[in-house]
Amino acid sequence: SIKWRCIIMGKLLNTNGGNTKVLKSMKTKLGTDLIRIASLSMMPNDVLCPSRGIAGCKEPCLFTSGRGVMSNVAEGRKRKTDWFMSDREGFLVQLRKEMHSFIRTCKRQGVKPVFRLNTISDVQWENYIDMEGEFGEAFFYDYTKLGKRLHKRMPRNYKLMFSYSPMPAYQKQVTLALDTDVPIAVVGRGEMPKTFLGRPCINGDNSDIVNVQSGRTVVWLKAKGDAKGKAGDGFAVDTANLIAVA
Repeated sequence: SIKWRCIIMGKLLNTNGGNTKVLKSMKTKLGTDLIRIASLSMMPNDVLCPSRGIAGCKEPCLFTSGRGVMSNVAEGRKRKTDWFMSDREGFLVQLRKEMHSFIRTCKRQGVKPVFRLNTISDVQWENYIDMEGEFGEAFFYDYTKLGKRLHKRMPRNYKLMFSYSPMPAYQKQVTLALDTDVPIAVVGRGEMPKTFLGRPCINGDNSDIVNVQSGRTVVWLKAKGDAKGKAGDGFAVDTANLIAVA
């Protein structure tokens, strides 16, 4: 039963800023509203992250950064993924229940409820959650490596950033992203250039709420976890290899 699953699993959503970037982002206002963010962290696989192979980010994934290296955190994420894969209906029932509970808490606190459901995954939540209707009073944001999502009609309260990779097999996705006004997040090693991909670069390590509203920019993120490894080993961009840092 769902109740039994929850006893074993614990909560699906983290509502206390367990992710460092989420905690930073909660210090940002959304318009004039103070915010609180609930996030969902699952263990990535080829279903939850269908582009991770061609993007070259399977090994240097964010699940190796921050608290993700702790065994109990990794085990919790894996249990959530196993539930999502084996009993999606039950998973979604529990997720929606927790989302409504979080919204009620935010109302009592006088803050805007914000959800990041893809902390380290790339699930097309617009296909599973009625964001614009059932959860119309909340704001949603995520990163994605699926360029086609950027060309779909998305819920008005769901904003996406595209996650870049220089891998050759991934360039069709990059082309789709560049043909939009969606911010493009780039994981980089070295000094942030002034421009990249023909767009101005901004420091993306402070607040994703700012990042996701920044329009036609490159959101520059310092490499973290295993992505900090040797140059040329995956999806991170090495500024030392750029012909011109202009």
